Amino acid sequence: MVSETLVVPEAIYPYARRITGQSNFHLASLPAAKNTVQSRIKEAEALITGLENKYKMTFPELEEVCRDERIENPYSYEVEKDDWDWETAIEDHKSLDEIYRWIISVEENLSK
Repeated sequence: MVSETLVVPEAIYPYARRITGQSNFHLASLPAAKNTVQSRIKEAEALITGLENKYKMTFPELEEVCRDERIENPYSYEVEKDDWDWETAIEDHKSLDEIYRWIISVEENLSK
């Protein structure tokens, strides 16, 4: 087990306690982390959905039509940037989902 000392600025501690109702800062930080991860998941999902709507296809389909040059200007700045942003959003979503599941499991273990 890894043990680390966490120094919490005195000015932050009472607010974290009031917001979460937890006197233990480690427990108080879980809801904040969970909310942040949920928010970032929603941002990634919104970007993915927006690009799916823009191109009327999924990311793998876009990759294929670009490779086959069945899309107009497949190597334009706009298409390349969208491709990069789309791939990043997909990878972020996977990572954030894994973090979210970990936070849920920690919360479940702490509530036992």
